[in-house]
Amino acid sequence: MEHVARFFFGVCGNVIALFLFLSPVVTFWRIIKRKSTEDFSGVPYNMTLLNCLLSAWYGLPFVSPNNILVTTINGTGSAIEIIYVVIFLIYAERKSRHRMLGLLGVVTTIFTTVVLVSLLALHGKGRKVFCGLAATVFSICMYASPLSIMRLVVKTKSVEFMPFLLSLSVFLCGTSWFIYGLLGLDPFIYIPNGCGSFLGLVQLILYAIYRKNKGPAAAPAGKGDPAETVDEVEDAKKAAATVEMAEAKIKVADTVAADEAAVAAQV
Repeated sequence: MEHVARFFFGVCGNVIALFLFLSPVVTFWRIIKRKSTEDFSGVPYNMTLLNCLLSAWYGLPFVSPNNILVTTINGTGSAIEIIYVVIFLIYAERKSRHRMLGLLGVVTTIFTTVVLVSLLALHGKGRKVFCGLAATVFSICMYASPLSIMRLVVKTKSVEFMPFLLSLSVFLCGTSWFIYGLLGLDPFIYIPNGCGSFLGLVQLILYAIYRKNKGPAAAPAGKGDPAETVDEVEDAKKAAATVEMAEAKIKVADTVAADEAAVAAQV
């Protein structure tokens, strides 16, 4: 019965994670139509690619037995993220393209190093621990990426840049994989996804508190610098790209913030 329950939560995690991976499609359709990456950042897609590659590698039978569902979704996610990165490289300006290629080189180097070390220098439990630690670190970083958005929600008392469906999906995805990891007694799965589930829950609580205000709130009279608040809102629009994936990874730019807020009313 335990194996059936674990399989069920693994399948649920696959479905919800796939929804998260596909959430930036609207953004990239915009990029293709306008033949420009505009103010969008390619960093979240490279980082998500690295996380997917490491997690997919960890789930392989000769690294971590009985975790093939981890490999299926993260292998799919890797393919999707590669498509995003290629599209970004095609339409990015020269300076941005060079920066993206450099970051892609770092991603490739890290993944290749983990693969070679785990194959040539490690065996059995040592290989699992090494690959699990690498995957865990980047998974936690991905889940923690929306923290800047959550801070802005508290400061502005507005959920404009934190779509409900995305927050709900992050919570459900993290919870599914957290339970999957617990049932399999695998700390490299339940620790990062437990963090993801908790952060997703915090986002939902913030949304419940500030849901009636979907516009940026003005700074209270005599408190704070209005210019500082405006700057934070602008920073949040760029940081919202990390919420789009994960983990998270919907990219919010100045000209599409209103559209994404309407769509949200993956989370």
